[in-house]
Amino acid sequence: MKLSNPNGKIKEDDIQKFESINGFVLPKAYRLFLLENNGGETEPSTFFISENEGISVLNSFFGLGDIYENLQDFVEIYDERLPDGFIPIGNDPAGNVICVSINESSSDNIYFWDHEQEIENPNEMSNVFFLANDIEAFINNFYEG
Repeated sequence: MKLSNPNGKIKEDDIQKFESINGFVLPKAYRLFLLENNGGETEPSTFFISENEGISVLNSFFGLGDIYENLQDFVEIYDERLPDGFIPIGNDPAGNVICVSINESSSDNIYFWDHEQEIENPNEMSNVFFLANDIEAFINNFYEG
């Protein structure tokens, strides 16, 4: 798997500022991913969601800083739409979102949020599908489509 990094490097201070603004702490594996990569695109980029949902393609992972796909912007856009304790970290070309959990019981787990099945109460999670235990495991499951 190759990750292109158009977003530039960030420092621990950037993450701490982001956490302070949003009132939460990022899970360990995702925090390391941001420090090492700060988002970007992958090759390959196809991933399996579930038997019923099929596959999707990662458009890109969001990053921090003065960039087009800024993580802060997406946190604000999806604030009331995602289940509690879920942060949008990437998307697919159809407008669905890849999320990381910051909940203690599922911290660092990666999920797929299907916007076409969006419901009034996001905490019911009927449109959310588990993908991997952490971002590294998620990326390692990518394949050529």
